[in-house]
Amino acid sequence: MDILSNLKYAEGSRKKPKRVGRGEGSGHGGTATKGMNGQMSRSGANKKAWFEGGQMPLQRRIPKIGFTPIFKIHYQVVNVESLEGLAAEKKLTEAVINPEALMKHGLISKLDTPVKLLGSGELKAKLKIQVNAFSQSAKEKVEAAGGSIEKI
Repeated sequence: MDILSNLKYAEGSRKKPKRVGRGEGSGHGGTATKGMNGQMSRSGANKKAWFEGGQMPLQRRIPKIGFTPIFKIHYQVVNVESLEGLAAEKKLTEAVINPEALMKHGLISKLDTPVKLLGSGELKAKLKIQVNAFSQSAKEKVEAAGGSIEKI
């Protein structure tokens, strides 16, 4: 019967740690497994994680041009031709085309990311659209078809 106090590790599964710097009798004496010469054999030896042995470091090798704006808004893009395709197939039953309706029809994938309507393609259907942003050509095409567009 095994009791928790009687449990033992399997034979050979545990290995004693290497005790360095404990004299010749330990089997790791003399240089304490550090080797004979070199930077890491000296006392106080330490290399930074990014040190590459004197090679030009990565952070100095890569080009540093331009910058990435941290406040850039990434839009989900929908073209007017996509809306025309849905309208032609009579799939747009909503009175107002908003991000929820676009997600329902598979034109966008996330509700928390803003939507921008672009003017690629033609639009014949009269639609009322509410999106976060739109291009000038998209606005002209929606209004030319008799619809309206507004920012959320």
